[in-house]
Amino acid sequence: MARRPKKIRIGVIGAGGISHAHVKGYQSNEGVEIVAVADVFVDKAQEWANRYGVEHVFDDHRKLLRMDEIDAVSVCTFNKAHAQPTVDALNAGKHVFCEKPPGRDVADIARVIACEKKHPGLKLKYGFNHRYHDSIRDALEILHSGDLGEVINLRGVYGKSQLITFDQSSWRTERKLAGGGVLLDQGIHMVDLLRLFAGEFTDVHSFVSNSVWNHDVEDNAYALMRTQDGKVAMLHSSASQWRHRFGLEITLTKGALTLAGILSGSKSYGDETLTIARTTGDDRGDPEEETRRYDNDPSWADEVSEFADAIQTGAAIDNGSSEDALNTMKLVYQIYCADPDWKTTWSLSDEAPDV
Repeated sequence: MARRPKKIRIGVIGAGGISHAHVKGYQSNEGVEIVAVADVFVDKAQEWANRYGVEHVFDDHRKLLRMDEIDAVSVCTFNKAHAQPTVDALNAGKHVFCEKPPGRDVADIARVIACEKKHPGLKLKYGFNHRYHDSIRDALEILHSGDLGEVINLRGVYGKSQLITFDQSSWRTERKLAGGGVLLDQGIHMVDLLRLFAGEFTDVHSFVSNSVWNHDVEDNAYALMRTQDGKVAMLHSSASQWRHRFGLEITLTKGALTLAGILSGSKSYGDETLTIARTTGDDRGDPEEETRRYDNDPSWADEVSEFADAIQTGAAIDNGSSEDALNTMKLVYQIYCADPDWKTTWSLSDEAPDV
């Protein structure tokens, strides 16, 4: 009888809301076992451990990293605390799955990549979860097939009603902890998808504002971007979108792809759909359309499975690599700095050196 591969033993750093999404993914994978949790609020960590039947509880991630039994960690802390635990874990010989964003600014991810290069045998993955939604994957497959021609332009809107929604904590409004507001917290998913569908953007113009909620971070960001080969994208990332909304329209030379709604834990972004339009050239602006609806969200399970498979087989990280994270963070940074008024106030650190 063939031996079953050893389970990958996971330690979770941070017992906040996003950690539960990571657990959902891990629980769907028989090759993974959660063995420890760490949080500076140890009572919160203990409650988390009791909920999931986890034995080892720590008040400091460095104590968790000393466990020989742990193969990999999930970093589920607030933004300021993403980079350092990731660096510490890599230096401790652990694989890392870190939630987005990779840090507060480009300098944070540059520091992580410098450490990653010292540990080529370890896997580092960032949580750009939207890439694993079936609507996104289907749209990408259609685009790559060439059936609808080449991309002309893209329009993306991702918005919620406040900077702090549901049971989230107020650190999201403090720049020294969060790094940025709605663009870095939520809009980064749309920035990542625009890169996924169009490639890298070389020209960026923006308006960034915190005039609605008057917090230390932005509540609206508007960007107009162009790739070197002429694809143009418009982005609106908003924390005053009273009706929560996710929408991405991709216009191509032979049709269009319209993504609307996204299945999420809050269930507040509407049904997840993909509408495929095919133009015949004489349809008078009313082309033939097909709409696909998605009732299941496999994203967390599939994201964790890719991480686990990469650890077990040595395969490269296809989605959410450190290079992806760096390029997405650089584009977020460009959007901030393209508004000269916002650039003068958005100064956590100087732009990162080349990596």
